[in-house]
Amino acid sequence: MTARRPSLSLFFTRLLSRLFTGVLTRLRDRSPGLAGSLLGGAVAAGLGLGCFAVLVMVLWVSSPYPDSGPGGALHVAAALWLLAHGVRLVRTETLTGVPAPVGVTPLLLLALPLWLLYRAARDATDAPADPDGPPPVDACTAWTGVVLGYLGVGAGAALYASGGALRPEWGRVAVCLPLVALVGAGVGVWAAYCRPREPVLGVLKLLPGFLRRRALTPGGRAGLGAAVRAALAGTAALLGGGALLLGVSLVGHGAAARASFLQLTEGWTGRFAVLLLCVALIPNAAVWTVAYALGAGFALGAGHQVDPFAADPAPLLPPFPLLAAVPHAALATPWRWAALVVPVAAGVTVACCAARPGRPRVRWSTWRAAGTALLAAVLCGAAFALLAELAGGPLGVAALARFGPVWWQVGGVVPAWVGAVAVPVSVVVRWWGGRSSRVGRERVAGPREQAPRKRDEAPRGREQASATTSGPSVYDSALDAYDVLPAEAPAATALRGPSVPPTEPAAPADGPVPPDEE
Repeated sequence: MTARRPSLSLFFTRLLSRLFTGVLTRLRDRSPGLAGSLLGGAVAAGLGLGCFAVLVMVLWVSSPYPDSGPGGALHVAAALWLLAHGVRLVRTETLTGVPAPVGVTPLLLLALPLWLLYRAARDATDAPADPDGPPPVDACTAWTGVVLGYLGVGAGAALYASGGALRPEWGRVAVCLPLVALVGAGVGVWAAYCRPREPVLGVLKLLPGFLRRRALTPGGRAGLGAAVRAALAGTAALLGGGALLLGVSLVGHGAAARASFLQLTEGWTGRFAVLLLCVALIPNAAVWTVAYALGAGFALGAGHQVDPFAADPAPLLPPFPLLAAVPHAALATPWRWAALVVPVAAGVTVACCAARPGRPRVRWSTWRAAGTALLAAVLCGAAFALLAELAGGPLGVAALARFGPVWWQVGGVVPAWVGAVAVPVSVVVRWWGGRSSRVGRERVAGPREQAPRKRDEAPRGREQASATTSGPSVYDSALDAYDVLPAEAPAATALRGPSVPPTEPAAPADGPVPPDEE
């Protein structure tokens, strides 16, 4: 029974999806247009807040040492919801009395608001199935309504969280919360309209004249699309490689990770909370591992850098299971050579994607493949710079003021590594692909060119056929049947058109007289 029972995460995901779709469908049918979009954005924000509130309240109820009432737990839930959007928090209750910032955003928690915004905007732009129902909502109205509804609930949550122990920074609230809402709702509207290319190509108008003319040509659009696909594939390869290295390191340091996990807390509620925190920080740890593999490294406190040349955990940090995966200085050289597999694999992935044009009618040379691979490496670096900025931040003051990689270092080292591998590999892959296609065309075209010569060499007369064959053939039988046919076949008159009357042979002038005239 336990083997066939579905997981709790899958159950809650399906329940949340059905609840979200049902509520939005009823709201859209009752109040179409801007009002329905506003309600859709508000419902998306409310469901996100509800998920965090339920999780925090469950942990608070099951905790054997609750240090605050339900109001404090709800304040913490609102603060965590804001932290998932990238908003930096300030912890007011500290031992020293100095407020301490909390700026590390768990990247896994960011996926929930983005997914809810995406669903809200996509469902707000869907046309109703009933032709007598309300008209479909246009893209601008749906996008504006979802964003405004989401920001309305977000502003209320920020005001409510400002009265708790974790207070949001209003500068970050004014920047991060609208940015997440705009991006998530924009992607949802774009997906609802079958992912058109016009909004994406409209961004190219901001480029200078020469670059804009080159980018708007068919070859330029194909190269840009191939570069974006290659950048996404390279980013996924880097994240996957970082997660794999993290898993291998955790397995190698399993004893230390288990000891730190058991040392943090004794009750099962606290251990469950620590486990949830570790799961939410796995994408952050993967980004940190990629920065380590590329040589940029990351910081574990102010003044303590971890890279392949100096890898020691900071001595003043509390025990944490993910920090147990940091290699020691004695293992820095083996880990450095093993970690090089990650950028090499990402470069090969980018090269394989950049060597294919994606459009069959676009001429794709080796130089164009190399340029596409270089552009994909730059885009991959920009994406990882953003991830590095979100994955790190302060966790306090003094020694805890800096955690994670530096975004501009990661954004500079990723294009260098990926481009150095992807550009030559894309040239080789494209050259080999062009050579294979030419060989295939020659093999296919060879028999077609020999076919007319075989027809010309075929026997055309009865004497040639009998001279080249040893016995009667089908061709001889056909000629024999043709010889015994009468001079005028009855079927020949049937092939004549109806407008042409049949002609009868004229009688000779001095011939015999017909019998009926005698």
